[in-house]
Amino acid sequence: MKKRIAQRIKLLNEEQNIFLKYLKVKFPLFHNSNFFFRDFHYGVKYFLEEKQLSTSYAEAEKCAIEFSKLLEKRGIFTKVNDIGWKVTYPDFATTTPGDPFGK
Repeated sequence: MKKRIAQRIKLLNEEQNIFLKYLKVKFPLFHNSNFFFRDFHYGVKYFLEEKQLSTSYAEAEKCAIEFSKLLEKRGIFTKVNDIGWKVTYPDFATTTPGDPFGK
């Protein structure tokens, strides 16, 4: 199981930018916004499944925990509490104030 998790974390690490863009499509993820662990966990699970890597709930949770630590070290996530982070990713900054989904 450890080898499976290491393999999945390696993929997430290698495809970090693609993964973050995937999260942005699936969840409300913006520069300077809060992002919750469970959303991240499910994002990891769904992303890996799209890559044809079946991943159990528990495996995805372990991957999410470990990969989030890497994102914290890189300054992309800033831990706010045990259930979430502040996202520091200028590529995801909104250009227009207000509802980012509205036009």
